[in-house]
Amino acid sequence: MHDFYYKGTKLYCESIAVEELVQKAGTPLYIYSQKTILENIRRLQTAMAPVEPHLCYAVKANASLGILRLMAQQGIGFDVVSSGELNKVKYAGGQTQLCVFAGVGKTEIEIDNALELGVYAFNVESIPELERINRLAKKKNKKAPVAIRVNPNVDAKTHAKITTGTYENKFGIAFEEVESLYQKAHFNYKNIHLKGVQIHIGSQLTTVSPFEKAMEKMAPLVASLKEKYGIEFFSIGGGLGIAYEQALESGSARWWQNEGKDFASPEKLADALIPFLKPLFTSGIKILMEPGRFIMGNAGILATRVEYVKQTGKKNFVIVDAAMNDLIRPALYESYHQIIPLEKTRVEKTFTADIVGPVCESADTFGLNREISQVKEGDLLAIMSAGAYGITMASNYNGRAIPAEILVNNTNADYLRTRESIQATWHCEGIPEWLLGNKEMLPPEESGVCPHGKDC
Repeated sequence: MHDFYYKGTKLYCESIAVEELVQKAGTPLYIYSQKTILENIRRLQTAMAPVEPHLCYAVKANASLGILRLMAQQGIGFDVVSSGELNKVKYAGGQTQLCVFAGVGKTEIEIDNALELGVYAFNVESIPELERINRLAKKKNKKAPVAIRVNPNVDAKTHAKITTGTYENKFGIAFEEVESLYQKAHFNYKNIHLKGVQIHIGSQLTTVSPFEKAMEKMAPLVASLKEKYGIEFFSIGGGLGIAYEQALESGSARWWQNEGKDFASPEKLADALIPFLKPLFTSGIKILMEPGRFIMGNAGILATRVEYVKQTGKKNFVIVDAAMNDLIRPALYESYHQIIPLEKTRVEKTFTADIVGPVCESADTFGLNREISQVKEGDLLAIMSAGAYGITMASNYNGRAIPAEILVNNTNADYLRTRESIQATWHCEGIPEWLLGNKEMLPPEESGVCPHGKDC
């Protein structure tokens, strides 16, 4: 369950009407429910309790400072993929020693930064990367903690752009090569601490079967690596999906996740994986999980205003003020997001329309041929399940400002991010002197030259 629901005719986030937040902050507007975030964390921890999982929140899902602070207060770690994410976690109050550093293209600067800050482990994706980490750790007279990311060649049966666990993908070391690589690292890389092993087979997995197939291959390998090299942890990655399609439960005003019989819930995931993980756990292996979407996805919405309802000979178009620069998932992944009114009418009237944004791209859509509540100019809509991979993928395309974000905690609401000003969208840019001619450089607020320096 998440905490967006209708009370009477109005959509609420926890104890606050979403319309009140829109009146305060305008649209487009991201709104998150703190209660939902905490409940999703609790649900994962409870389901997997027999192996006492250490959660490392995937920062790429939503990296807003306030969200990172909330995660840190829960005592969980972080899965980061850049120095930017790592340092932001530290700034937000997270512990870098609880961070795993992932990603296929870690630069020397990023590795040096992570060694200085003392991450829990590097998730290593290639032999050249392992060699680079060893070399840089030697310069610092340190031992770098690493886990090899294993590519188990398991098809996650998810969208092609978010599958990561087959040999067609750029991620990880082929399963067949892993044991020999650990042996090589053990004897040849003196500044490497073989601390663990990791997998991540894809994102938005809605059945447990791919997890089971991966675990059948990985559990014996992990046990072998523990015996031979004394590894300390096994990270099973993330990827647990969420229900983007939801239904109003009969007799209740609450919106429930329509997970269905075979949906990969935390409870079903635990039923499938704990038989594999429990023997490893009892042998001394720490179990890590790297959830992102599951924690944040259904905890957030994107509120938007209807600008026009356009009718052509063949179609209806609902043109809203949110766009693909605010939420790119439908354009990038053809992903589905439920779209509902902030205020329901007493007698529900619907029509079929494309819900589209104002950006000059045909891909700028949120829903095609969608049966939705009949709307008019000025009406407000909620694009549901937008808490993950929404604001983190937002851009200034078409000169559009980044939206505001608000976090709700029962009857309290506050900004995580104020709405970016138009001037701020170019505040780090400048005009070369030879293009100014005889004119003096314009003041920063007009020229776009960053008033804080080149590295603001």
